[in-house]
Order: sequence, then structure tokens, then C-alpha cells
Amino acid sequence: MAIKQPDLTINISNHQSSLQIFKAAASNFISSLSGKMFTFGLGLMLLDETHSAISFGINMIISPIVGLLCLVPIGNLIDTYPHKTVLTGSLTARTLALILFAASINLFTATAKLIPIVLFLIIDAISTNINDTCYSAATHELVNAHNIQRLSSLTQSAISLSSILSPALGVGLYSLVGFSGFVILEIVATLASFGIMLTMKFHYHATNQFANSQHAPVTSHSQFAKFHSGLNYMRSRTMIKITILLSVILNFLYTAVTIGIPYILKDQLHTGNGPIGVLETGSAISMLLGSLLLTLLPPTGQKRLFLKLIIPVLILDSQILLLGVLFMTSQSPTGYALLGSFIMGILAFALVILNITFQVYLQQTVPTKLLGRVVATLTTVNSSIMPIGTLMFTLIFQSTTHGGLVLIINGILLLGYTLLLLRPLNQAIHSEQP
Repeated sequence: MAIKQPDLTINISNHQSSLQIFKAAASNFISSLSGKMFTFGLGLMLLDETHSAISFGINMIISPIVGLLCLVPIGNLIDTYPHKTVLTGSLTARTLALILFAASINLFTATAKLIPIVLFLIIDAISTNINDTCYSAATHELVNAHNIQRLSSLTQSAISLSSILSPALGVGLYSLVGFSGFVILEIVATLASFGIMLTMKFHYHATNQFANSQHAPVTSHSQFAKFHSGLNYMRSRTMIKITILLSVILNFLYTAVTIGIPYILKDQLHTGNGPIGVLETGSAISMLLGSLLLTLLPPTGQKRLFLKLIIPVLILDSQILLLGVLFMTSQSPTGYALLGSFIMGILAFALVILNITFQVYLQQTVPTKLLGRVVATLTTVNSSIMPIGTLMFTLIFQSTTHGGLVLIINGILLLGYTLLLLRPLNQAIHSEQP
């Protein structure tokens, strides 16, 4: 059965869309760059204070847990109230939390610093979750249908560029201003992003879905009932269900790449830190190039959607396998760095194409009034599996001296799983064609 397309009739000109895209990209670049540097500085400070291995991983533990616990209220909040109002409240709370954090962090010493840090990271995770989901749900209020792909691509470009710049800037600034300087920088960056958001125009539909939000009593029953309607919609969309099946396994097995590369290179192949940095840089540059390419290409809507989704997945599967083969061969540190960065570049390029293509597909097919719940659910499902994968693959890598073999097996498993989903995915796409 064909799906009903969302109403995209809000009148937004191309000039207005271009201005909104520029503001969104600028805001994302500022918040992403400062956020990545802040996380880096937080890890270094914790390492200096506590000498704990968890210093650089505490946020990876807190964020998925917070996302899971807050899934229902965040999804409902974004689909109930005007998006600009929600963003204003979220950014205000984050700014106040940063100021309180800056005022209190030096009152604690050693491992006691984890108290204000964990409290802040919980608020930060909630705010980040709200902001990311809210901007996704507000896409039709910011740009017209013709510019959805450009908005997603340039937003990803801003994030990728911040990934390239943040390591070097983070090291330099930490040495120059210390952690206190990072906190002040993050407050300034949050206020800058806040200011940009306030200048953006959110074009609400004439039949505003938020019109009755002030009159509906909020109870735990109504919260779950409202969220359940979003789940029912997702159950009715075969395409979304197939995508969840694919993305969960993909994210689970991809954690082996995330934690495996530094461990294999440094602890098993003894290459030092240099090749690790080269691989990360190659990955970030390719993500930037991939997102910029989609910015330049004309939007094609849902034409050839099956190929646009499955080809990047197959490339990603094969590159994980090739990465394992590389680590199983005898190479110099330079060889691992050059060949590894090439493989990671192709992998990252395919990953960003896949992500943007699916984001645009959701924007084009999910009704705006349900986007908050759908995006929040998909994001939480994908992120919640990663801590499990991180724990499992940490144990696997530490129990073997052949980390490359783990990646080879992962690539083969993922390739086989993808092939099994080819036919159901193709059928789902054809069944939902308008």
C-alpha cells in the first residue's frame, strides 16, 4: 500500500531557505566544534585528576542511557509544542547548567569531580537529544521541499569540518587556557548558537499541530498513549522496520571499527599514535567531501532509493572486511596509515551518503506531526546498542592477538546480513511508492 506523503505546502522561498540553511550550518559548526573540544578537554582533565581509563568514555555511557530513559517525553515534547519554543527552553537550560558547572567544578577534587561532571553530562545529553531531534522535526518549517537535501548535507558538512579541526584546536587550547578556558568557550559558543537560532524563522503550517498543546493535561498515561501512536505509525511502515533491522546490526558491528582501530594499531601492531590520527583525519575529510557532494547534486527525491541505500551499505561492509585484511598483513606504520586512511575514507564516504539519504527520505515521507517521535525512537534504538557492542568487542579484542581477524569476520557477517535483507528492502520500497 502506498504511503501518504506529508503536507509540504508551507510557502518558503528558495532565498529564505538558503538563508535558513546558512544559519543552521553556522550554528551546527559552532556547537559541534566547541562541543567536541569541550569533550576532549573534559577527558584530559579527568585523566589528570583521576588517572582513570573511563575518563574519555564517560559520555559514551551516559548519553545512550539518558536517551533511552527520556525517549518518550522528548519525542512527545517535540511533537506537542512549537519547535522554536522547545529549542529556546533547551538551550536556556544548557546555558544555565554550564554556568553552574563552571562555578562548582573547582569545589571538588580528584574522583569527587565526577559528581558535577555526571550531573552536567546528564543535562547536556538531554539538551543535545532535544536539539538534534527538534531540528530534524522542524526541517519543513525551515526550508522548502526542494532544499531538504541541501540542509541535511550542509549540516553534516559543518559537523564533519568540526571533526577535522577539533583535535588540533583542542590540544592547543587545552595547553593554552586549561579546562576552565574550555568551559568559558563552551558557554560563549552555546550563547552564539542560541542567538543564531533566535534569528531563524520557523514557518508553522496553517493547521498548526501545536494549537491545542496548551490545553491538553499531561499525565503519564497520555504521555505513553501519545508516544504509542508514533510507534503504531512506525509499525505500519515496512520500510522503517526493515531499516531498523539493518541499522541496529550495522551500528552494533561497527563499534568493532570504532574501538578496534586504535587498539589494533597501538597495542597489537605497535605503530604508535601517528597512524591512528591519519585514519581519523582521512575519515573526517571523506565525510566532509561526501556531504558537500550531496549539497551540489540536485535532489532526486525517492527515485532509485533502493540503490541509493543498498550500494553504500555494501561498500561499508566490504571496507570493514578490507580493513581487517590490511591489519592481518605485514605493513610499516606508514603503510597502515596510508592504506588504512584510504579504506576508512571510502567507508566514511559511504556512511555519510547513507545517513543523509535516509534522513531526507524520512523528511519526505513522515508527517511533520510525527517526526519528533519517529526520529527520537530511531536515534535511541541505534545509540542504545552501541554500549553493548563496545563492551563485547572490548572483551573480544583483549582476548585475541589477531584484531584484524575480528574485523574480517564482522565484515563477512555484515555482508551476509545485508544480502538477506536485499529482497525485503526492495519490496518495502516498492510497496510504499506513492
